[in-house]
Amino acid sequence: MTKRLLIVPVLFAFACAGATEPAKPLTLAQLPDINTDRVLTDIRNLSSDEYEGRAPGSKGETLTVSYLTDQMKAIGLEPGNPDGTYIQKTSLVAITPKPATTFTVKKGAQKKDFNINKDVVVFSRRVTETVKLDNSDMIFVGYGVQAPEFNWDDFKGVDVKGKTIVVLVNDPPIAKADGSLDGSIFGGKAMTYYGRWTYKYDKAAELGAAGVIIVHETGPAGYGFNVVQNNSNERFNLAAPDRNMGTSAIQGWISIEAAADLFKMAGQDLQKLKAAAIDRNFKPVPLGLTASVTVNQTMRTVDSMNVLGKITGADAAVKDEYVIYSAHWDHLGLCGPKKGETDAICNGAADNASGTAMILEIARAMKAVKPAPRRSVLFLFVTAEEQGLLGSQYYGDFPLYPLNKTLANINIDGMNQWGRTKDLVVIGLGASDLDDYAQAAAAEQSRTLKADQEPEKGFYYRSDHFNFAKKGVPAFDPDSGVEFIGKPDGYGIQKREEYTKNDYHSPSDQVKPDWDLAGAAEDGKLFLAMGYRIANADKMPEWKAGNEFKSIRDKSMSTGKKP
Repeated sequence: MTKRLLIVPVLFAFACAGATEPAKPLTLAQLPDINTDRVLTDIRNLSSDEYEGRAPGSKGETLTVSYLTDQMKAIGLEPGNPDGTYIQKTSLVAITPKPATTFTVKKGAQKKDFNINKDVVVFSRRVTETVKLDNSDMIFVGYGVQAPEFNWDDFKGVDVKGKTIVVLVNDPPIAKADGSLDGSIFGGKAMTYYGRWTYKYDKAAELGAAGVIIVHETGPAGYGFNVVQNNSNERFNLAAPDRNMGTSAIQGWISIEAAADLFKMAGQDLQKLKAAAIDRNFKPVPLGLTASVTVNQTMRTVDSMNVLGKITGADAAVKDEYVIYSAHWDHLGLCGPKKGETDAICNGAADNASGTAMILEIARAMKAVKPAPRRSVLFLFVTAEEQGLLGSQYYGDFPLYPLNKTLANINIDGMNQWGRTKDLVVIGLGASDLDDYAQAAAAEQSRTLKADQEPEKGFYYRSDHFNFAKKGVPAFDPDSGVEFIGKPDGYGIQKREEYTKNDYHSPSDQVKPDWDLAGAAEDGKLFLAMGYRIANADKMPEWKAGNEFKSIRDKSMSTGKKP
Protein backbone atom coordinates (compact mmCIF):
# COMPACT_ATOMS: atom_id res chain seq x y z
CA MET A 1 0.00 0.00 0.00
CA THR A 2 1.25 3.45 -0.84
CA LYS A 3 0.87 5.59 2.26
CA ARG A 4 -2.14 7.86 1.98
CA LEU A 5 -2.15 11.18 3.73
CA LEU A 6 -5.01 12.57 5.78
CA ILE A 7 -8.31 12.86 4.01
CA VAL A 8 -10.72 15.66 4.71
CA PRO A 9 -14.35 15.06 3.80
CA VAL A 10 -15.44 16.74 0.58
CA LEU A 11 -18.86 15.79 -0.70
CA PHE A 12 -18.93 14.85 -4.36
CA ALA A 13 -22.01 16.08 -6.18
CA PHE A 14 -23.09 13.95 -9.08
CA ALA A 15 -24.10 16.37 -11.80
CA CYS A 16 -22.63 14.64 -14.79
CA ALA A 17 -24.63 15.63 -17.82
CA GLY A 18 -25.72 12.68 -19.88
CA ALA A 19 -24.61 10.08 -17.31
CA THR A 20 -26.23 6.71 -17.91
CA GLU A 21 -28.23 5.26 -15.05
CA PRO A 22 -26.39 2.11 -13.92
CA ALA A 23 -28.33 -1.12 -14.23
CA LYS A 24 -29.68 -2.54 -10.95
CA PRO A 25 -30.58 -6.19 -11.43
CA LEU A 26 -30.74 -6.67 -7.65
CA THR A 27 -30.90 -4.29 -4.70
CA LEU A 28 -28.25 -4.42 -2.00
CA ALA A 29 -30.77 -6.05 0.31
CA GLN A 30 -31.10 -8.92 -2.18
CA LEU A 31 -27.36 -9.50 -2.40
CA PRO A 32 -25.49 -11.77 0.04
CA ASP A 33 -24.01 -10.12 3.11
CA ILE A 34 -20.30 -9.96 3.80
CA ASN A 35 -19.33 -12.45 6.52
CA THR A 36 -16.84 -10.65 8.76
CA ASP A 37 -15.95 -13.82 10.68
CA ARG A 38 -14.63 -15.37 7.48
CA VAL A 39 -12.86 -12.14 6.53
CA LEU A 40 -11.15 -11.97 9.92
CA THR A 41 -10.12 -15.61 9.73
CA ASP A 42 -8.48 -15.02 6.35
CA ILE A 43 -6.72 -11.91 7.65
CA ARG A 44 -5.38 -13.76 10.69
CA ASN A 45 -4.09 -16.61 8.57
CA LEU A 46 -2.44 -14.45 5.93
CA SER A 47 -0.85 -12.10 8.48
CA SER A 48 0.34 -14.79 10.88
CA ASP A 49 4.03 -15.06 11.76
CA GLU A 50 4.15 -18.34 9.85
CA TYR A 51 3.78 -16.35 6.61
CA GLU A 52 6.79 -14.17 7.50
CA GLY A 53 5.32 -11.00 6.03
CA ARG A 54 4.47 -12.41 2.57
CA ALA A 55 7.51 -11.11 0.68
CA PRO A 56 7.75 -12.10 -3.00
CA GLY A 57 10.03 -15.06 -3.58
CA SER A 58 9.94 -16.17 0.05
CA LYS A 59 8.44 -18.98 2.12
CA GLY A 60 5.63 -16.51 2.78
CA GLU A 61 4.80 -16.35 -0.93
CA THR A 62 4.65 -20.14 -1.17
CA LEU A 63 2.24 -20.31 1.77
CA THR A 64 0.14 -17.39 0.48
CA VAL A 65 -0.23 -18.77 -3.04
CA SER A 66 -1.22 -22.16 -1.61
CA TYR A 67 -3.75 -20.59 0.77
CA LEU A 68 -5.37 -18.44 -1.90
CA THR A 69 -5.54 -21.34 -4.34
CA ASP A 70 -7.14 -23.61 -1.74
CA GLN A 71 -9.69 -20.94 -0.82
CA MET A 72 -10.65 -20.32 -4.44
CA LYS A 73 -11.10 -24.03 -5.05
CA ALA A 74 -13.29 -24.27 -1.93
CA ILE A 75 -15.38 -21.32 -3.16
CA GLY A 76 -15.84 -23.05 -6.49
CA LEU A 77 -13.95 -20.54 -8.61
CA GLU A 78 -12.56 -21.79 -11.88
CA PRO A 79 -8.83 -21.48 -12.58
CA GLY A 80 -8.22 -17.88 -13.65
CA ASN A 81 -5.47 -18.69 -16.10
CA PRO A 82 -6.64 -20.14 -19.45
CA ASP A 83 -3.87 -22.74 -19.06
CA GLY A 84 -5.97 -24.37 -16.34
CA THR A 85 -4.05 -23.06 -13.32
CA TYR A 86 -4.72 -20.45 -10.66
CA ILE A 87 -1.39 -18.67 -11.16
CA GLN A 88 0.28 -16.30 -13.58
CA LYS A 89 4.05 -16.58 -13.30
CA THR A 90 5.56 -13.16 -12.76
CA SER A 91 9.33 -13.06 -12.94
CA LEU A 92 11.02 -10.17 -11.17
CA VAL A 93 14.57 -8.92 -11.26
CA ALA A 94 16.22 -6.92 -8.49
CA ILE A 95 18.79 -4.45 -9.82
CA THR A 96 21.37 -2.64 -7.68
CA PRO A 97 23.02 0.24 -9.55
CA LYS A 98 26.66 1.12 -9.03
CA PRO A 99 26.98 4.34 -10.98
CA ALA A 100 30.15 6.21 -11.68
CA THR A 101 30.84 9.03 -9.23
CA THR A 102 29.87 11.76 -11.66
CA PHE A 103 27.35 12.66 -14.33
CA THR A 104 29.45 14.51 -16.90
CA VAL A 105 28.05 17.32 -19.01
CA LYS A 106 30.06 18.94 -21.81
CA LYS A 107 29.69 21.99 -23.99
CA GLY A 108 32.48 21.96 -26.51
CA ALA A 109 35.71 22.04 -24.50
CA GLN A 110 33.84 23.04 -21.32
CA LYS A 111 33.03 20.23 -18.87
CA LYS A 112 31.10 20.01 -15.60
CA ASP A 113 30.84 16.97 -13.35
CA PHE A 114 27.65 16.61 -11.31
CA ASN A 115 28.00 14.45 -8.22
CA ILE A 116 26.02 11.21 -8.30
CA ASN A 117 23.54 10.88 -5.42
CA LYS A 118 24.17 14.47 -4.38
CA ASP A 119 23.25 16.47 -7.48
CA VAL A 120 21.88 13.70 -9.69
CA VAL A 121 20.39 10.25 -9.08
CA VAL A 122 20.64 7.86 -12.03
CA PHE A 123 19.57 4.25 -12.55
CA SER A 124 18.35 1.89 -15.24
CA ARG A 125 15.59 -0.68 -15.64
CA ARG A 126 17.51 -2.56 -18.31
CA VAL A 127 18.49 -6.07 -17.26
CA THR A 128 22.11 -5.83 -18.23
CA GLU A 129 25.36 -5.43 -16.34
CA THR A 130 26.36 -2.09 -17.85
CA VAL A 131 24.36 0.84 -19.23
CA LYS A 132 25.66 4.20 -20.30
CA LEU A 133 25.15 7.50 -21.98
CA ASP A 134 28.08 8.48 -24.18
CA ASN A 135 28.04 12.14 -25.21
CA SER A 136 24.25 12.04 -25.65
CA ASP A 137 22.78 15.33 -26.90
CA MET A 138 20.58 16.99 -24.28
CA ILE A 139 17.28 18.68 -25.05
CA PHE A 140 14.76 20.41 -22.78
CA VAL A 141 11.19 19.28 -23.50
CA GLY A 142 9.23 21.21 -20.91
CA TYR A 143 6.94 18.93 -18.94
CA GLY A 144 7.49 16.03 -21.37
CA VAL A 145 3.77 15.70 -22.09
CA GLN A 146 1.75 14.62 -25.11
CA ALA A 147 -1.93 15.10 -24.21
CA PRO A 148 -4.19 15.05 -27.28
CA GLU A 149 -7.31 15.87 -25.26
CA PHE A 150 -5.69 19.18 -24.30
CA ASN A 151 -4.08 19.76 -27.70
CA TRP A 152 -0.71 19.66 -25.94
CA ASP A 153 2.59 18.35 -27.31
CA ASP A 154 5.90 19.21 -25.66
CA PHE A 155 7.82 17.22 -28.28
CA LYS A 156 6.55 19.05 -31.35
CA GLY A 157 8.94 19.15 -34.27
CA VAL A 158 11.81 17.16 -32.74
CA ASP A 159 13.15 13.61 -32.84
CA VAL A 160 14.53 12.63 -29.43
CA LYS A 161 15.81 9.19 -30.43
CA GLY A 162 19.19 8.58 -28.85
CA LYS A 163 19.08 11.90 -27.00
CA THR A 164 18.78 12.73 -23.31
CA ILE A 165 15.68 14.72 -22.48
CA VAL A 166 15.37 17.02 -19.47
CA VAL A 167 11.82 17.42 -18.16
CA LEU A 168 10.05 19.28 -15.39
CA VAL A 169 8.24 17.47 -12.60
CA ASN A 170 4.42 17.36 -12.33
CA ASP A 171 1.80 18.82 -14.74
CA PRO A 172 1.93 22.18 -16.49
CA PRO A 173 0.27 24.56 -13.97
CA ILE A 174 -2.08 26.53 -16.22
CA ALA A 175 -3.37 29.67 -14.51
CA LYS A 176 -6.67 31.46 -15.12
CA ALA A 177 -6.99 35.24 -15.32
CA ASP A 178 -7.49 35.48 -11.54
CA GLY A 179 -4.28 33.54 -10.89
CA SER A 180 -5.96 30.33 -9.75
CA LEU A 181 -5.18 27.06 -11.53
CA ASP A 182 -7.43 26.10 -14.43
CA GLY A 183 -9.10 22.81 -13.53
CA SER A 184 -10.15 22.21 -17.12
CA ILE A 185 -6.54 21.70 -18.23
CA PHE A 186 -4.41 19.04 -16.53
CA GLY A 187 -6.75 18.92 -13.55
CA GLY A 188 -5.79 22.28 -12.06
CA LYS A 189 -4.67 21.56 -8.49
CA ALA A 190 -5.19 17.83 -8.99
CA MET A 191 -2.32 15.89 -10.49
CA THR A 192 -3.06 13.96 -13.66
CA TYR A 193 -1.21 10.95 -15.01
CA TYR A 194 0.91 13.32 -17.09
CA GLY A 195 2.45 14.67 -13.91
CA ARG A 196 3.68 11.33 -12.62
CA TRP A 197 7.35 10.54 -13.05
CA THR A 198 6.39 7.09 -14.36
CA TYR A 199 4.59 8.73 -17.30
CA LYS A 200 7.63 10.81 -18.15
CA TYR A 201 9.90 7.76 -18.17
CA ASP A 202 7.42 5.76 -20.24
CA LYS A 203 6.94 8.58 -22.75
CA ALA A 204 10.72 8.95 -23.12
CA ALA A 205 11.02 5.23 -23.86
CA GLU A 206 8.13 5.36 -26.33
CA LEU A 207 9.89 8.13 -28.27
CA GLY A 208 13.27 6.40 -28.18
CA ALA A 209 15.15 8.73 -25.83
CA ALA A 210 18.41 7.29 -24.54
CA GLY A 211 18.12 9.16 -21.25
CA VAL A 212 15.53 11.08 -19.28
CA ILE A 213 16.32 13.35 -16.34
CA ILE A 214 13.53 14.93 -14.28
CA VAL A 215 14.14 18.29 -12.59
CA HIS A 216 13.11 17.81 -8.97
CA GLU A 217 11.28 20.48 -6.98
CA THR A 218 9.98 19.72 -3.50
CA GLY A 219 6.71 21.63 -3.82
CA PRO A 220 5.41 20.13 -7.07
CA ALA A 221 6.87 16.69 -6.31
CA GLY A 222 5.35 16.56 -2.84
CA TYR A 223 8.57 15.26 -1.24
CA GLY A 224 12.17 16.35 -0.82
CA PHE A 225 15.14 15.40 -2.97
CA ASN A 226 16.28 13.22 -0.05
CA VAL A 227 13.43 10.81 -0.89
CA VAL A 228 14.87 10.37 -4.37
CA GLN A 229 18.35 9.93 -2.92
CA ASN A 230 17.11 7.30 -0.46
CA ASN A 231 15.58 5.34 -3.33
CA SER A 232 18.85 4.86 -5.18
CA ASN A 233 19.68 1.35 -4.02
CA GLU A 234 18.21 -2.02 -5.07
CA ARG A 235 15.13 -1.72 -7.27
CA PHE A 236 12.73 -4.45 -8.33
CA ASN A 237 11.60 -4.55 -11.94
CA LEU A 238 9.72 -6.93 -14.16
CA ALA A 239 11.92 -9.43 -15.94
CA ALA A 240 10.28 -8.67 -19.27
CA PRO A 241 11.07 -10.89 -22.28
CA ASP A 242 13.09 -8.07 -23.85
CA ARG A 243 15.01 -7.57 -20.57
CA ASN A 244 13.51 -4.08 -20.44
CA MET A 245 15.71 -3.00 -23.33
CA GLY A 246 12.76 -0.98 -24.64
CA THR A 247 13.16 1.46 -21.75
CA SER A 248 15.51 4.43 -21.85
CA ALA A 249 19.03 3.35 -20.93
CA ILE A 250 19.31 5.93 -18.16
CA GLN A 251 16.53 7.33 -15.99
CA GLY A 252 17.08 9.82 -13.22
CA TRP A 253 16.50 13.00 -11.28
CA ILE A 254 18.46 16.22 -10.86
CA SER A 255 18.07 18.64 -7.96
CA ILE A 256 16.65 22.06 -8.77
CA GLU A 257 19.95 23.69 -7.74
CA ALA A 258 22.04 21.44 -9.98
CA ALA A 259 19.54 21.93 -12.81
CA ALA A 260 19.95 25.68 -12.59
CA ASP A 261 23.70 25.22 -13.02
CA LEU A 262 23.17 22.86 -15.95
CA PHE A 263 20.91 25.34 -17.78
CA LYS A 264 23.30 28.20 -17.03
CA MET A 265 26.06 26.14 -18.66
CA ALA A 266 23.80 25.90 -21.72
CA GLY A 267 23.36 29.68 -21.75
CA GLN A 268 19.75 29.33 -20.60
CA ASP A 269 17.75 30.51 -17.58
CA LEU A 270 15.84 27.65 -15.97
CA GLN A 271 13.13 29.88 -14.52
CA LYS A 272 12.48 31.54 -17.87
CA LEU A 273 12.26 28.17 -19.61
CA LYS A 274 9.86 26.91 -16.93
CA ALA A 275 7.62 29.90 -17.61
CA ALA A 276 7.82 29.29 -21.36
CA ALA A 277 6.86 25.63 -20.89
CA ILE A 278 3.45 26.60 -19.48
CA ASP A 279 2.10 27.23 -22.96
CA ARG A 280 0.70 25.09 -25.77
CA ASN A 281 3.05 26.84 -28.18
CA PHE A 282 6.18 25.79 -26.30
CA LYS A 283 8.79 24.13 -28.50
CA PRO A 284 11.65 21.91 -27.31
CA VAL A 285 14.95 23.67 -26.67
CA PRO A 286 18.22 21.95 -27.68
CA LEU A 287 20.70 22.73 -24.90
CA GLY A 288 23.90 22.35 -26.87
CA LEU A 289 25.15 20.00 -24.16
CA THR A 290 26.07 16.32 -24.08
CA ALA A 291 25.63 13.90 -21.17
CA SER A 292 27.81 10.94 -20.24
CA VAL A 293 27.47 8.46 -17.40
CA THR A 294 28.12 4.76 -16.84
CA VAL A 295 26.11 2.57 -14.49
CA ASN A 296 27.30 -0.92 -13.60
CA GLN A 297 24.66 -3.16 -12.07
CA THR A 298 24.31 -6.34 -10.06
CA MET A 299 21.15 -8.38 -10.50
CA ARG A 300 19.21 -11.21 -8.93
CA THR A 301 16.02 -12.86 -10.15
CA VAL A 302 12.93 -13.55 -8.08
CA ASP A 303 10.23 -15.92 -9.33
CA SER A 304 6.84 -14.73 -8.11
CA MET A 305 3.17 -15.24 -8.95
CA ASN A 306 -0.10 -13.47 -9.46
CA VAL A 307 -2.99 -15.67 -8.25
CA LEU A 308 -6.40 -15.63 -9.89
CA GLY A 309 -9.74 -17.39 -10.13
CA LYS A 310 -12.88 -16.65 -12.10
CA ILE A 311 -16.61 -17.04 -12.49
CA THR A 312 -17.59 -17.52 -16.12
CA GLY A 313 -20.47 -15.30 -17.15
CA ALA A 314 -23.91 -16.82 -17.60
CA ASP A 315 -24.67 -15.00 -20.85
CA ALA A 316 -22.94 -16.61 -23.84
CA ALA A 317 -23.13 -13.33 -25.75
CA VAL A 318 -20.98 -11.39 -23.26
CA LYS A 319 -19.18 -14.01 -21.16
CA ASP A 320 -15.92 -13.09 -22.91
CA GLU A 321 -16.12 -9.68 -21.20
CA TYR A 322 -14.71 -9.25 -17.69
CA VAL A 323 -15.01 -7.35 -14.45
CA ILE A 324 -11.79 -7.65 -12.43
CA TYR A 325 -11.47 -7.36 -8.66
CA SER A 326 -7.88 -6.99 -7.48
CA ALA A 327 -5.82 -6.77 -4.30
CA HIS A 328 -2.12 -7.19 -3.65
CA TRP A 329 -1.27 -10.18 -1.49
CA ASP A 330 2.35 -9.22 -0.78
CA HIS A 331 3.91 -7.22 2.03
CA LEU A 332 7.45 -6.40 3.18
CA GLY A 333 8.52 -9.73 4.70
CA LEU A 334 11.25 -9.55 7.32
CA CYS A 335 11.61 -5.80 7.57
CA GLY A 336 13.59 -5.39 10.77
CA PRO A 337 12.36 -4.23 14.18
CA LYS A 338 11.82 -0.63 15.19
CA LYS A 339 13.77 0.78 18.08
CA GLY A 340 12.77 -1.00 21.28
CA GLU A 341 11.09 -3.88 19.39
CA THR A 342 12.27 -7.44 18.85
CA ASP A 343 9.71 -8.48 16.23
CA ALA A 344 11.20 -8.34 12.72
CA ILE A 345 8.16 -9.59 10.78
CA CYS A 346 6.08 -7.01 8.93
CA ASN A 347 2.83 -9.02 9.01
CA GLY A 348 0.78 -6.60 6.91
CA ALA A 349 -2.60 -7.34 8.45
CA ALA A 350 -4.25 -4.15 7.23
CA ASP A 351 -1.81 -3.78 4.33
CA ASN A 352 -3.01 -5.83 2.55
CA ALA A 353 -4.20 -9.06 4.13
CA SER A 354 -7.42 -7.15 4.76
CA GLY A 355 -7.96 -6.30 1.09
CA THR A 356 -7.00 -9.82 0.03
CA ALA A 357 -9.44 -11.32 2.52
CA MET A 358 -12.22 -9.02 1.33
CA ILE A 359 -11.73 -10.07 -2.29
CA LEU A 360 -12.04 -13.71 -1.21
CA GLU A 361 -15.28 -12.91 0.61
CA ILE A 362 -16.65 -10.96 -2.35
CA ALA A 363 -15.86 -14.01 -4.49
CA ARG A 364 -17.86 -16.21 -2.09
CA ALA A 365 -20.79 -13.80 -2.30
CA MET A 366 -20.57 -13.45 -6.08
CA LYS A 367 -20.52 -17.21 -6.45
CA ALA A 368 -23.66 -17.48 -4.33
CA VAL A 369 -25.71 -14.68 -5.91
CA LYS A 370 -28.66 -15.58 -8.12
CA PRO A 371 -29.03 -14.95 -10.95
CA ALA A 372 -25.37 -15.37 -11.77
CA PRO A 373 -23.60 -12.40 -13.42
CA ARG A 374 -23.98 -12.18 -17.20
CA ARG A 375 -20.32 -11.35 -17.76
CA SER A 376 -17.32 -13.11 -16.32
CA VAL A 377 -15.74 -11.94 -13.08
CA LEU A 378 -12.01 -12.34 -12.38
CA PHE A 379 -10.56 -12.26 -8.86
CA LEU A 380 -6.91 -11.23 -9.17
CA PHE A 381 -4.39 -11.26 -6.32
CA VAL A 382 -1.21 -9.53 -7.49
CA THR A 383 2.35 -9.72 -6.28
CA ALA A 384 5.01 -7.08 -5.63
CA GLU A 385 2.81 -4.04 -5.08
CA GLU A 386 5.22 -2.92 -2.40
CA GLN A 387 8.04 -3.11 -4.95
CA GLY A 388 6.35 -0.69 -7.35
CA LEU A 389 2.98 -2.15 -8.47
CA LEU A 390 4.85 -4.82 -10.42
CA GLY A 391 2.34 -7.69 -10.32
CA SER A 392 -0.48 -5.54 -11.66
CA GLN A 393 1.90 -4.03 -14.21
CA TYR A 394 2.73 -7.53 -15.40
CA TYR A 395 -0.96 -8.38 -15.80
CA GLY A 396 -1.52 -5.09 -17.65
CA ASP A 397 1.40 -5.80 -19.98
CA PHE A 398 0.51 -9.48 -20.46
CA PRO A 399 -3.25 -9.73 -19.80
CA LEU A 400 -4.80 -13.17 -19.77
CA TYR A 401 -8.03 -11.67 -21.13
CA PRO A 402 -8.25 -8.73 -23.57
CA LEU A 403 -8.20 -5.37 -21.83
CA ASN A 404 -10.57 -3.90 -24.42
CA LYS A 405 -13.07 -6.49 -23.18
CA THR A 406 -12.37 -5.71 -19.53
CA LEU A 407 -15.16 -3.47 -18.31
CA ALA A 408 -13.71 -2.37 -14.99
CA ASN A 409 -11.16 -2.91 -12.26
CA ILE A 410 -12.16 -2.58 -8.61
CA ASN A 411 -9.02 -2.55 -6.48
CA ILE A 412 -8.96 -2.96 -2.70
CA ASP A 413 -5.81 -1.81 -0.92
CA GLY A 414 -6.71 -2.02 2.76
CA MET A 415 -10.06 -2.17 4.56
CA ASN A 416 -11.68 -0.13 7.33
CA GLN A 417 -10.90 -1.66 10.76
CA TRP A 418 -12.68 0.80 13.03
CA GLY A 419 -16.44 0.54 12.50
CA ARG A 420 -19.27 1.88 10.35
CA THR A 421 -19.02 5.19 8.52
CA LYS A 422 -21.50 7.57 6.92
CA ASP A 423 -19.18 8.01 3.97
CA LEU A 424 -16.80 6.25 1.60
CA VAL A 425 -13.72 8.04 0.32
CA VAL A 426 -12.93 7.48 -3.36
CA ILE A 427 -9.52 8.46 -4.68
CA GLY A 428 -9.88 10.22 -8.03
CA LEU A 429 -13.60 10.66 -7.57
CA GLY A 430 -15.35 11.70 -10.76
CA ALA A 431 -12.96 9.90 -13.11
CA SER A 432 -15.37 7.39 -14.63
CA ASP A 433 -18.85 5.88 -14.65
CA LEU A 434 -17.70 3.52 -11.91
CA ASP A 435 -18.30 6.33 -9.45
CA ASP A 436 -21.94 6.42 -10.55
CA TYR A 437 -22.25 2.75 -9.63
CA ALA A 438 -20.60 3.44 -6.28
CA GLN A 439 -22.89 6.40 -5.63
CA ALA A 440 -26.01 4.36 -6.38
CA ALA A 441 -24.93 1.58 -4.00
CA ALA A 442 -23.88 4.04 -1.29
CA ALA A 443 -27.27 5.77 -1.49
CA GLU A 444 -28.95 2.44 -0.69
CA GLN A 445 -26.86 2.40 2.49
CA SER A 446 -27.74 6.04 3.24
CA ARG A 447 -24.08 6.94 2.73
CA THR A 448 -22.20 9.48 0.63
CA LEU A 449 -19.03 9.44 -1.45
CA LYS A 450 -16.24 11.84 -0.60
CA ALA A 451 -13.03 12.81 -2.34
CA ASP A 452 -9.54 13.08 -0.96
CA GLN A 453 -8.46 16.61 -0.13
CA GLU A 454 -4.95 16.28 -1.57
CA PRO A 455 -5.44 15.49 -5.28
CA GLU A 456 -2.14 17.19 -6.06
CA LYS A 457 -0.34 14.22 -4.43
CA GLY A 458 -1.52 11.91 -7.20
CA PHE A 459 -2.70 9.03 -5.01
CA TYR A 460 -4.78 7.72 -7.91
CA TYR A 461 -1.56 6.75 -9.66
CA ARG A 462 -0.02 4.92 -6.69
CA SER A 463 -1.94 1.68 -6.28
CA ASP A 464 -2.55 -1.40 -8.44
CA HIS A 465 -5.68 -0.11 -10.18
CA PHE A 466 -3.46 2.43 -11.94
CA ASN A 467 -1.94 -0.26 -14.14
CA PHE A 468 -5.43 -0.93 -15.50
CA ALA A 469 -6.25 2.76 -15.84
CA LYS A 470 -3.18 3.54 -17.90
CA LYS A 471 -4.21 0.79 -20.32
CA GLY A 472 -7.60 2.46 -20.64
CA VAL A 473 -9.65 0.24 -18.32
CA PRO A 474 -11.94 2.26 -15.99
CA ALA A 475 -10.50 1.69 -12.52
CA PHE A 476 -11.93 2.32 -9.05
CA ASP A 477 -9.75 3.15 -6.03
CA PRO A 478 -11.74 3.27 -2.76
CA ASP A 479 -10.43 4.22 0.66
CA SER A 480 -12.07 3.96 4.07
CA GLY A 481 -14.57 6.56 5.15
CA VAL A 482 -13.66 9.11 7.81
CA GLU A 483 -17.03 10.04 9.35
CA PHE A 484 -17.58 7.26 11.88
CA ILE A 485 -21.04 6.53 13.26
CA GLY A 486 -21.23 6.97 17.03
CA LYS A 487 -17.74 8.41 17.24
CA PRO A 488 -16.67 11.99 17.98
CA ASP A 489 -15.64 14.39 15.23
CA GLY A 490 -12.10 13.74 14.11
CA TYR A 491 -12.10 10.10 15.16
CA GLY A 492 -11.42 8.85 11.64
CA ILE A 493 -8.50 11.20 11.12
CA GLN A 494 -7.17 10.28 14.58
CA LYS A 495 -7.19 6.57 13.70
CA ARG A 496 -5.46 7.24 10.40
CA GLU A 497 -2.75 9.22 12.17
CA GLU A 498 -2.28 6.43 14.71
CA TYR A 499 -1.98 3.82 11.98
CA THR A 500 0.48 5.91 9.96
CA LYS A 501 2.63 6.66 13.00
CA ASN A 502 2.57 3.27 14.69
CA ASP A 503 1.69 0.53 12.19
CA TYR A 504 2.32 1.54 8.57
CA HIS A 505 5.03 -0.73 7.12
CA SER A 506 5.85 -1.85 10.65
CA PRO A 507 5.83 -5.16 12.56
CA SER A 508 2.89 -3.78 14.54
CA ASP A 509 0.54 -3.99 11.54
CA GLN A 510 -1.31 -6.93 13.06
CA VAL A 511 -4.92 -7.73 13.96
CA LYS A 512 -5.81 -5.60 16.99
CA PRO A 513 -8.27 -6.44 19.80
CA ASP A 514 -10.30 -3.30 19.02
CA TRP A 515 -10.86 -4.06 15.34
CA ASP A 516 -14.47 -3.61 14.26
CA LEU A 517 -15.16 -4.88 10.73
CA ALA A 518 -18.81 -3.74 10.57
CA GLY A 519 -17.79 -0.85 8.33
CA ALA A 520 -15.64 -3.12 6.19
CA ALA A 521 -18.68 -5.36 5.69
CA GLU A 522 -20.72 -2.41 4.37
CA ASP A 523 -17.89 -1.32 2.10
CA GLY A 524 -17.45 -4.87 0.84
CA LYS A 525 -21.13 -5.20 0.01
CA LEU A 526 -20.98 -1.91 -1.88
CA PHE A 527 -18.03 -3.26 -3.92
CA LEU A 528 -19.93 -6.51 -4.52
CA ALA A 529 -22.93 -4.56 -5.81
CA MET A 530 -20.75 -2.48 -8.11
CA GLY A 531 -19.11 -5.50 -9.75
CA TYR A 532 -22.33 -7.44 -10.06
CA ARG A 533 -24.22 -4.53 -11.61
CA ILE A 534 -21.40 -3.73 -14.03
CA ALA A 535 -21.34 -7.38 -15.07
CA ASN A 536 -25.08 -7.20 -15.81
CA ALA A 537 -25.27 -3.74 -17.38
CA ASP A 538 -26.37 -2.99 -20.92
CA LYS A 539 -23.28 -0.88 -21.64
CA MET A 540 -19.64 -0.76 -20.68
CA PRO A 541 -18.53 1.92 -18.20
CA GLU A 542 -16.63 4.85 -19.66
CA TRP A 543 -14.18 7.47 -18.51
CA LYS A 544 -15.66 10.92 -18.00
CA ALA A 545 -14.99 13.54 -20.66
CA GLY A 546 -11.59 15.16 -20.23
CA ASN A 547 -10.07 12.28 -18.30
CA GLU A 548 -6.50 11.51 -19.37
CA PHE A 549 -7.24 7.81 -19.91
CA LYS A 550 -10.31 8.31 -22.09
CA SER A 551 -8.40 8.60 -25.36
CA ILE A 552 -6.55 5.35 -24.63
CA ARG A 553 -9.83 3.52 -24.03
CA ASP A 554 -11.54 5.08 -27.03
CA LYS A 555 -8.68 4.06 -29.30
CA SER A 556 -8.63 0.48 -28.07
CA MET A 557 -12.40 0.16 -28.44
CA SER A 558 -12.48 1.64 -31.94
CA THR A 559 -9.59 -0.43 -33.31
CA GLY A 560 -10.29 -3.63 -31.43
CA LYS A 561 -6.62 -3.76 -30.50
CA LYS A 562 -5.41 -4.12 -26.95
CA PRO A 563 -4.22 -0.87 -25.31
